Parts: sequence; C-alpha cells; structure tokens
Amino acid sequence: MSQHRRICATMPHHFELAETDENYRTRRRRIETFTRMARPLPRSKAITIPVVVHVLYRTAEENISDLQVSSQIEVLNNDFRLRNADRSAIPAAFQPAAGDSLIEFSLAQRDPEGKPSSGITRNLTSVGSFPYDGARDATTALDALIKFAPSGMAAWPREDYLNLWVCPLDGGLLGYAQFPGGAAATDGVVIRTTAFGKVGNVMEHYNLGRTCVHEVGHWLNLLHIWGDDGDSCQRSDSIADTPNQGGPNEGTPAYPSISCHNAPHGDMFMNYMDYVDDAAMCMFTRGQIGRMNATLAGPRASLAVSSGLLPVPAGTGVAELRSAFAPNQLIFDGVDWC
Repeated sequence: MSQHRRICATMPHHFELAETDENYRTRRRRIETFTRMARPLPRSKAITIPVVVHVLYRTAEENISDLQVSSQIEVLNNDFRLRNADRSAIPAAFQPAAGDSLIEFSLAQRDPEGKPSSGITRNLTSVGSFPYDGARDATTALDALIKFAPSGMAAWPREDYLNLWVCPLDGGLLGYAQFPGGAAATDGVVIRTTAFGKVGNVMEHYNLGRTCVHEVGHWLNLLHIWGDDGDSCQRSDSIADTPNQGGPNEGTPAYPSISCHNAPHGDMFMNYMDYVDDAAMCMFTRGQIGRMNATLAGPRASLAVSSGLLPVPAGTGVAELRSAFAPNQLIFDGVDWC
C-alpha cells in the first residue's frame, strides 16, 4: 500500500451540489443524456481553450513563477495530445485505446475587457492555507474563500475561459473540479500550489503536472476510472474502453494489476483518471476523448473556438435536445450519481 494518497474532491463537490441544488441535478441529467446521444463527427483540427490561472498566495514561495505556470500548460498540451514522452510506458494491450484528444490549452492573451493579458492573475491573500477536512460540504467553504473577494479571485467568464485557481490547500487535498452544470461563478479547477506544474515549488509524487490533467479531465466531464463505487465493481465511468476496476490504484503499481475479474490485462491504472502517482499516469482512451468532445459540442461548446465540430444531424434527437438549452446550461445519470 502506498504511503501517500492522491486526494481529489471533485466527487464530494458534485454530491454536495446534487444534494443542495435541484437545478444542478436536472442539468446534470440533461448533460449526461446529451453526452450519451451525441456523436460529434471526427475532426483533424485542434480546439484551443484559453486559460486563466489565478495564483493565490501569502508568502513569496506560494507566489509561483510564470515559468511554473507555463510548465503546467505544457503538460496539459502534451498529455491531452498524447505527446507525452512517457506514453511509451502504456502496456501493449492498452496502446490501441490511447488517443490524441486534439484539445490544446493556451494562457489567455486578453482579459474579459479585451485588454492584453498574460493569462495569470495574482492575489495576495490573508488566508495562510485553505482548509479541507474531507466533509461533504468542505468544497463549498473552499469555493467561498478561493473564488470570491477578498481572500480569492473572481472567475473570468466560463464561456470564454478555463479558470484555474492555484493556492495552498490543507488536508492533503491536491485539487478538485466543477463538472459542467454548476454555477458560473465557481466554474473551473482548483489545484494545490505544490501539485501545479513540473518545475519550481512542487512536491514529491505529484511533481509532473498530472493533478491538473486529472482535474481538467473532470472539468470536461470525465469520471474516475473505477466509477466511484468503492471496490464493489458495480458502477462504471460510462466509458466502454476502460476496464472495470475495483477502486482507485495508488503509488506506482506493477502491470498487470488485476481486479473485478479483468484479467489478463487488469486495471488501466496508468489512465489519468486513476489515483496513481504522476509518474505512473500517461494516457486517456479514445472513449474518454469521445466523452470530452461531447462536452465541447454541448455544455462547453462556447470554448470550442476553432473546433471544426459540425452540428449534430437533425432527427437524432440530439439537435432538438441541445436547442433546448443555452450553452453551459446543459451533465451524469441521476440514478447513479444524483
């Protein structure tokens, strides 16, 4: 057993919203219906998503450098495009499933008012470390501190940007994301300062930028690869080409790692949506890419500025469903998740 553990609070954040906001539950069901029905046509042109990084700090060490920020954008681009050097570590049995998402990321060149921008904002905060105790409502308290003044930074419009907040987090928390369907004011991804990027102020085991890759996967509507059912092997991540597995993997497992009767190849623990160390993660599957593309064709369509995605053909029911919702108002199955 690993002596350290990746802690992602995306699912507690989701469950808290689902329990307290009926409109969120409805939007999630509609988005999941859209995701299951949508079949975006293949494309050859990459989508470029503008990113704004909000750095919250109290000490000079927490005020991470532009170089550390840039290193994270580089990791996002390499990993989402299957250009990561460690893709050679994908086992032969899983190599056919690995794919290039044709999704790229770039620091925003202009702010919401159209003024030139570095894509990085910085806020000297009075909060020494943002608390997390694992409670179901803990992310609600974090959102209030991180995403609103005076201790935090307000989100830039989600129709135009991916918001990343980088700050010191307590309780071992590495990060969390908001699935499509939540409030605009809190939409985006939160990452621990020392798990962001691959140079500078980064910690052992989480020093290759993969926490952000994992959380941006959630932001694009990917679920944890084991389906968040403990180790019962009952639920799914709604992806056909990821093997069913019993709970998260940790550390750096040896291949094959068998669970849920998935021999001979076992768990796809090297998937970005598992809980292994950064050095053990190296792939998204084509099925996961299809789900992300459905998100970019539906609830996050406004960000597909150069997508090449074509309208869904009429008569499939998808076009009619999509027309019933404004962009970013459309997300999993209420039976399983809400």
